[in-house]
Amino acid sequence: MIILVLAVIGLSACGEKPVQAPSGKVERYELRGKVLSVDKPNKKASIEHEAIPGYMPKMTMDFPIKEDWVWEDLLPGVDIRAELVVDNTAKDPYWLEKVVIVAQPNPNLPKAETLVPAQVGKEVPPITLTNQDGKKISLADFKGKVLAITFIYAECPLPDACIKLSREFSDIALQLQNSPDYKDKIRLLSISFDPARDTPAKLKQYGTGYLGNPEKPDFTVWQLAVGNDKEVRALADFFGLKYEVDSQDKAVINHNLVTAVISPDGKIAKMLPGNRWDREELMRDLQSVADAK
Repeated sequence: MIILVLAVIGLSACGEKPVQAPSGKVERYELRGKVLSVDKPNKKASIEHEAIPGYMPKMTMDFPIKEDWVWEDLLPGVDIRAELVVDNTAKDPYWLEKVVIVAQPNPNLPKAETLVPAQVGKEVPPITLTNQDGKKISLADFKGKVLAITFIYAECPLPDACIKLSREFSDIALQLQNSPDYKDKIRLLSISFDPARDTPAKLKQYGTGYLGNPEKPDFTVWQLAVGNDKEVRALADFFGLKYEVDSQDKAVINHNLVTAVISPDGKIAKMLPGNRWDREELMRDLQSVADAK
């Protein structure tokens, strides 16, 4: 049984930058946050946590928790205090220990699974972007097709962030190219929020690396695009994407993860926050929207 302490922690969401172990040694930090969801089979919990002074900004991340006994009481909505262990020599380079519940979920709030993201049903803003071939495109160009949008930047070093999203999108694109039923109905778009560095040529090189055909990369299904900072920020605000340059390392952009499925009429059909979805789940969502009449 996790100890209940009568206290309430105030939290706010921010960017997503994974834990990195300093100097190859084990480090321990106090972590406070709110559980957003739990993955008991894989012993992970998505936690919106406060900043760890001098180490990591506030953000939402998936954390491994190895103790079996926590899963009886670790529920969405609880506030927790825990010890963050960072060890880059371990199989899991970071995990939580000594989990303590400090506030139970508010019984007057709806359950997390019943909440519908505010964007669902809304029309996507028709902003103009430049794709990997230097061609001007608009989100309105994708009307009539099912579109999945996600946000990345090419120099993101995080295997569970932009790299994961791009790997999933490229794999789906390759799968769709061989699907007579869906290859003309579904499109994918990765939008960069780093216009200062992500030129169309750079995005083409980046995407080609994932598609695995450097001689004749096929961007029919999956495109990558960038816009001016003002328009991209406006679009990011619409989708709930937060990003900012790291104050300690200007080459790094702290950000959360947002992916959306857009129906042929240009309206949001589903939001997939974070990185817990996989290509099979996204493909099912895309096919379901494509098949809807």
